[in-house]
Amino acid sequence: MTRSDVPPEVNPATTELLARWADEQLAERMGIKITEWDPQRMVGTMPVAHNRQPFGLLHGGASAVLAETLGSMAAWLWGMPDKVPLGLELSCAHHRAVTAGEVTGVCTPLHRGRTVATFEIRISDEQGRPTCTARLTCLLRDRPPG
Repeated sequence: MTRSDVPPEVNPATTELLARWADEQLAERMGIKITEWDPQRMVGTMPVAHNRQPFGLLHGGASAVLAETLGSMAAWLWGMPDKVPLGLELSCAHHRAVTAGEVTGVCTPLHRGRTVATFEIRISDEQGRPTCTARLTCLLRDRPPG
């Protein structure tokens, strides 16, 4: 993910933090792009190419990475600037195989408290068919000094 992948409506300070957070990390290597950024809904895409398992299908772990990326970023947005999200639990139910194209994840909050935030991430193929439903719970810890 690069600075150009961040939607323009995100304020510049948040954009810079997001770019620094994502630079040279797993999300970038997997081709994840954030396409919508809002406190109530975060959307991202990921190519199937180069994220397949040996049988040619989208790897379930790749779907989990997309889900955790979107959920963690949503938790980060919710808790900033004073909190840092730490993943507690990720569960994924895989519904349909995908062999090509791009998948889209839509992350929405289920609960956002002072110390815990839980998000649902629905991943679908290019035809809008569900491929994976995930739930991520994050602990929101105080940001360490410095």
